[in-house]
Amino acid sequence: MMNIGLTHTSVLTVSDAHTAQAMGSGDMPVLATPIMIALMENAAMLAVDQELPEGLTTVGSGVDVTHLKPSPLGAEIIATAELTEIDGHRLTFRVVAMQLTPTGEEEEVVVGEGTHVRYIVDRDRFLAKC
Repeated sequence: MMNIGLTHTSVLTVSDAHTAQAMGSGDMPVLATPIMIALMENAAMLAVDQELPEGLTTVGSGVDVTHLKPSPLGAEIIATAELTEIDGHRLTFRVVAMQLTPTGEEEEVVVGEGTHVRYIVDRDRFLAKC
């Protein structure tokens, strides 16, 4: 049974492929907002993945986040998602991304934060709609 409070943390080291320049979302060699959001979505997906019966998965449907601080090449980013609301098939998550210091400790400054909504779907029925 799925419960409020499920969490997962996903980790990414910023490489050239993750920059705003590479993504085309900007022209700076820093973590691209779309990559930060993808990391947040990944954390949310994995937070509930083990609680779903076989054949079911979740799909993202909404993101409301703010990218607060740039992260340079080589920075280690952790994104944590916490399940905060269950409304039928609709799941709402609080998402936070932080940059780790070189010693592995979290900095006090959050890189990004917000909410993410996912829906539980039947994998085969969903793909049949494509």
